[in-house]
Amino acid sequence: MHGEYKVPGGKLVVVDLEVRDGRIADFHLAGDFFLEPDDALADIDAAVNGLPDTADTTAIAAAVRAALPEGATLLGFTPEAVGVAVRRALITAPGWRDFSWEVVHDKPVSPRMNLALDEVLTTRVGDGRRNPTLRMWEWNESAVVIGSFQSVRNEVDPEGARAHGFDIVRRISGGGAMLMGANSIVTYSLYVPASLVAGMTFADSYAFLDDWVLQALRSLGIDAVYQPLNDITGPSGKIGGAAQKRLANGGVLHHATLSYDMDGQVMSEVLRIGREKLSDKGTVSAAKRVDPLRSQTGLPRDAIIDRFIDTFTHLYGAVTGHITDEEYAEAEALVASKFATDAWLYRVP
Repeated sequence: MHGEYKVPGGKLVVVDLEVRDGRIADFHLAGDFFLEPDDALADIDAAVNGLPDTADTTAIAAAVRAALPEGATLLGFTPEAVGVAVRRALITAPGWRDFSWEVVHDKPVSPRMNLALDEVLTTRVGDGRRNPTLRMWEWNESAVVIGSFQSVRNEVDPEGARAHGFDIVRRISGGGAMLMGANSIVTYSLYVPASLVAGMTFADSYAFLDDWVLQALRSLGIDAVYQPLNDITGPSGKIGGAAQKRLANGGVLHHATLSYDMDGQVMSEVLRIGREKLSDKGTVSAAKRVDPLRSQTGLPRDAIIDRFIDTFTHLYGAVTGHITDEEYAEAEALVASKFATDAWLYRVP
């Protein structure tokens, strides 16, 4: 069995192994990482050999870590990365280029339609009725998008939202509230089969699915990094955040919102951002938490989106796609039955 895992921002980890009588055998680790001392490679191989083939990523990483000699240095990979590669080998997980990707950048639609399209397209990818897809959002009105489990009254000031023209909508993924002003942010959604992230923890899958956008941001001169669990940051602070929803049919929704031109004062008047939320962010002001892409690149929003699309297309061989009339119709019905209803919006008052 053969497994590969490209560490986000790091190196490629490759494993080859067999399974005999329910245990890992003939295990060999390889890759373009750095490891000192040299003979630590043999220690890692020995640690994994003999483990049950049901061992999860955490157990494999613990065995590797325990076997490393004192003072060993791992550069570009971690014991957890070895565990991910092993699990992906055991379940024969595919890589990005094993799929036929589409990139969609279609007409503007309302925030509710964008949310409904996320559910429709994720379901279709899970069912095998659509190729895995990257979709760049466009919308024609401003909205606060709250996470699936957030309380409306705790997150949004209704008077501030009305004063600044922001609708309030709820998405199907967890995470925090996003202030999505028209033409002020860059939002994308990935609709992927669960097999692409098989063998990964949720935390690993976040960084894995956003690695391409870090490469795009770096090509624009932004030294972007991933800050667990779901923040994309630069030297001056937070740029954006990601969220996920995994459907029972095997479809995975991963979407992220990055600020292009955020008015910190408006954000503080629309969102109820408390001290507890900021306590681990190293900041005292909500306005300082978001670092706009415009100030760091000097580029129009459309140029940044074009770079995102070009980077993804180059990395994964994607082709241009479009949302079908049938998918739009299904999303419109879902808006009426779910995303535009008070029952959905206030399911957590």
